[in-house]
Amino acid sequence: MKAAQHKIYNKQNIALDLVEVDKPQISGNQVLIRVTAAGVNPLDNMISRGEVKMIVPYKLPQIAGNEVVGLVEAVGNQVSQFQVGDRVFGRLPLDNIGAFAEYVAVEATAFAKVPAYLTDVEAAAVPLTALTIMQALELMGAQAGKTIFISGGTGGVGGMAIPIAKAKGLTVITNGAGDNAERVLALGADRFIDYKAEDYTQTVNGVDYVLDTLGGDETEKQMTIMRQGGHLVSLRAMPNGAFAKCMNLPKWKQVLFGLVGRKFDQMAKKYGVYYDFIFVKSNGEQLQEVADILAQRQIKPSIDTVYPFEEVNAALDKVANGRSRGKTVLSFK
Repeated sequence: MKAAQHKIYNKQNIALDLVEVDKPQISGNQVLIRVTAAGVNPLDNMISRGEVKMIVPYKLPQIAGNEVVGLVEAVGNQVSQFQVGDRVFGRLPLDNIGAFAEYVAVEATAFAKVPAYLTDVEAAAVPLTALTIMQALELMGAQAGKTIFISGGTGGVGGMAIPIAKAKGLTVITNGAGDNAERVLALGADRFIDYKAEDYTQTVNGVDYVLDTLGGDETEKQMTIMRQGGHLVSLRAMPNGAFAKCMNLPKWKQVLFGLVGRKFDQMAKKYGVYYDFIFVKSNGEQLQEVADILAQRQIKPSIDTVYPFEEVNAALDKVANGRSRGKTVLSFK
């Protein structure tokens, strides 16, 4: 089968190699999926640059890709929730990625059934971002009736986070480029801030939760709009000791991440809030809950560009360097 591998870590030039490899074999708790579409994410570029090897030390060469949609071709003898022919999607387990390939063999617990109203390309935009918000809300201990600020809500993460947060009973504030206002409000946002026309640090306060999708200087700015005891979860800032412990990393890595992330822990303490970093895990049960929410509301993810699988490197470049109004997806059809 064809697969796209990264063979070396390279911070400058991300280029996967299209290779022929053996079709994977399944174990008793796995399903064999014929891939029809795969989401392309900043995480894929981060892995190829070697930026997450302290968290997950992949053995190279490694088939890339974290997010997959496809048809079940075979089921292990311990699998009861899926049958041959089911259309499924999932965020692949951290230790078993490889969505950029014609087939994947993965634990069945990573998958959920795709809502019938979504195309394969649309479904490919769901798992990673949907599970990110589900697990971030869980980490926050988010409660209905509270308020969440989702930074950069016009992108792929925001497009999924807003309706899920609304379904969980939260009031949603977000920001982004003004020409996206109508689309974002239609997703359920209660308030949209045009970042060119309004400084949210001057007009928003008392927020209970923040989903930080931007990192950099924005992380501290977002802490200034929170109430005392609020909780910020970042996708882009810096892992800390609590994250390393949650990931069950070795003790020496927990110490190292504790030192690296101390800046953000101290920053959070200064503002009287809680800080966490998240690295989303596979979870088919949570994803099925998301699928039901999306189906009930008939929400379709925003798709920016669809590339044929053979143009995987162009897709990765788009994610790294292009301005997107939604998800970049690989199609295997």
